[in-house]
Amino acid sequence: MAAKQTGEEISRNCLACGFPFWDQLTASQQESLCRSTRPVRYEKGAHIHSPTENCVGILLIRSGQLRAYLLSEDGRDVTLYRLFKGEVCILSASCVLEDVTFDVHIDAEEPVDAYCIGAGTFRGLMEQNVYVRCFAYQRITERFSDTMWAMQQILFMSADRRLAIFLTDELAKTGSLELRMTHDQIARYMGSAREVVSRLLKYFAQEGLVSLSRGGLTVLDKPRLQKLAREGRAGRGRTG
Repeated sequence: MAAKQTGEEISRNCLACGFPFWDQLTASQQESLCRSTRPVRYEKGAHIHSPTENCVGILLIRSGQLRAYLLSEDGRDVTLYRLFKGEVCILSASCVLEDVTFDVHIDAEEPVDAYCIGAGTFRGLMEQNVYVRCFAYQRITERFSDTMWAMQQILFMSADRRLAIFLTDELAKTGSLELRMTHDQIARYMGSAREVVSRLLKYFAQEGLVSLSRGGLTVLDKPRLQKLAREGRAGRGRTG
């Protein structure tokens, strides 16, 4: 019978799987990364990061979902992107990236279990190891691409096309034709008003694209929905 892994061994294995630069670290750098890593849990709705707060650290998500968004002075927010199991939240430690100023808020959309790597340790590894530095800036570039894509949709695309893109993206993530999400949640993720989303979903239902139910919907005509979404994807450089 295999020996039960210790908490340290589990975290080490997770770090090795979650960070592609792991094998490019020296033994002492691996030990340093492990020592500065701790398990954290955030309940649904928890506020994790804002521009006025100290660095939380790099988060390697084990389960749950994070949402990054911009917040206006009057309290309106625009979702930039969401992060899921196995992904790394690097803007929660934006202090390690002095050339990147990103006034982003990060909340837990679901209960989140993660490993948190201390910002100071990660900064030191970036200075010592080019693979860590490349990893960090690659993730920042991806998040910037996500942000530009969100802004492009809000500024230049019709609401029905944005909704079609959102629904097809969600179907791709879950592999199901059913989506358990309220109109208010969809509107928040799209950066739209709930009334607009409700009106469009009613129109989609009348057109036979979806059927609506309490707290969710089912896609009935995926090819037509994908066609509408593809028309809105022209020019996007990266799927995601």
